[in-house]
Amino acid sequence: MATEDDETTVNGSYAVTIPASVRKDLDLEPGDRLRWDVDEEGRLVAEIVRERYGVAADLEPIDMGETDAVEITEGYDWS
Repeated sequence: MATEDDETTVNGSYAVTIPASVRKDLDLEPGDRLRWDVDEEGRLVAEIVRERYGVAADLEPIDMGETDAVEITEGYDWS
């Protein structure tokens, strides 16, 4: 249940800070996005769109051999 500690104020540029307790409960991290909507009863609804930074940071690069993008695309009709 929300408390006064979970309240924020809309600032002059219409930005708000998501309270720490809400961020923790929702596992929000930098890079996550919120999609805003208003339901039929006039309540604000925010859907979390996960966009985690560094998600692919642990992946190893794939050796593609030596390539030359200019050579590969030469002669291609870009029109």
